[in-house]
Amino acid sequence: MRERLMADLRAMWRVRAFEEKAQALVESGDIRGSVHLCNGQEAGPVGACDALDAADALYATYRGHGWAIARGTPLHPLMAELLGRSTGVNGGRGGSAYLSAPEYGFYGENSIVGAGAPIAVGAALAGRHDGSHRVALTVFGDGAMNQGAVHEAMNFAAATRLPVIFVCENNQWSELTPIREAVRNPALSDRPRALGITSVRIDGNDPELIRETVSDLVEEARDGGGPAYVELDTQRLVGHYVGDPGQYRTREEIARDREREPIARAIRELTAAGVPADEIAQAEQSARDEVERAAKAALADPPADSSSAKEHIYA
Repeated sequence: MRERLMADLRAMWRVRAFEEKAQALVESGDIRGSVHLCNGQEAGPVGACDALDAADALYATYRGHGWAIARGTPLHPLMAELLGRSTGVNGGRGGSAYLSAPEYGFYGENSIVGAGAPIAVGAALAGRHDGSHRVALTVFGDGAMNQGAVHEAMNFAAATRLPVIFVCENNQWSELTPIREAVRNPALSDRPRALGITSVRIDGNDPELIRETVSDLVEEARDGGGPAYVELDTQRLVGHYVGDPGQYRTREEIARDREREPIARAIRELTAAGVPADEIAQAEQSARDEVERAAKAALADPPADSSSAKEHIYA
């Protein structure tokens, strides 16, 4: 158990260090455009991506850097994409909010709230006919649960028993509005259950619990059991986007979130298990060193050629 949690800590630090470096590069002016970070939500991608096979398809929101990393996307081309470099995973065309890395099973982000859900359903339907029998996993926030496209996607997947895992990262905030003020019933997991979908809400700060839960549901979906919904009770430690001052949040809430977030929690558990402090600290340092190397290399890469902006666009 110690070894597994230590591996999870290293994986979560890779995501956190990447996001913190991305924020620094936004503030320095090197990264342009809208950037949404997943600080505090690292356990979700680290746990869930272990449940997927190479042929499975993952669709994330615009807060998707952590999911791309956990799916195996190398840090250098990922950082280069945020920087608009020609060496980026999409040649610098996608940037932070639209990147994809299909060669790693990461089929991209989407800046339309909830739009990844119907696309994932399409991927699962195609897998039924192309012989891949892939499972599709789509990730969205609590605010997306109020989007009609998400409900339609869930209903279609349920009616046709498609292997789709709907993952809701419920960080309690729908952009700048608390979810409790946007719905009458805050138990979002009740909705897919009403459609006949297996639905669970779990601790989104426990990567091992997420891994076990999603693995079981993926196996059931792959065996013909149809779609499932997993709600991760989590939190973001930063604003909705880089530059959001977060004045709508109280100090008490932020302090509570910093206590329960997955990296702080993993460090406490490893310390209690007797893991030496220097070994725990090395997990962070190794991640930061790797991210710094990736960023340095990406900053030295040539910018994307603006004449190629219309390439790979289909209508």
